[in-house]
Amino acid sequence: MQIGVETSKATDQRRVFVVDEDEIIRAALQFMLHDEIETHELASPEEAYQKDDWLKPSVILLGASFLKTRGLDLVSEIVGKFPGVRILTVCDKADEGLAVEAMKKGAAGALVKPLTIEAVRKKVDTVLGRGGAAPLIQLSIT
Repeated sequence: MQIGVETSKATDQRRVFVVDEDEIIRAALQFMLHDEIETHELASPEEAYQKDDWLKPSVILLGASFLKTRGLDLVSEIVGKFPGVRILTVCDKADEGLAVEAMKKGAAGALVKPLTIEAVRKKVDTVLGRGGAAPLIQLSIT
């Protein structure tokens, strides 16, 4: 299913890795993005690192749970593995402070729940330097 897809975005050669412990959040974000950009769901940073040989992400949507358990140095570790990658922290409203600290370490921004297709696509487009997303139907995942 394609929802408000612009052809120029759908043929973009860049890709997104969704790295989150929560399988439902991974699937929701992959669904929200896959029509406009190649998107891969991964359960851990280590799984992402294994893709390094054949697949390099332009953006990583990183679940805040990893920052809570592994610390903010994880941002530097990921950038070391994928030079030039842009990291967006996926977090609850209560974890915005953690997302701000991640930005101080080099993350590009945050996606704060509840997540909507329009907000997610717009934020990814922004960090990729692409124009805004096309008008969309409303879909919210909390």
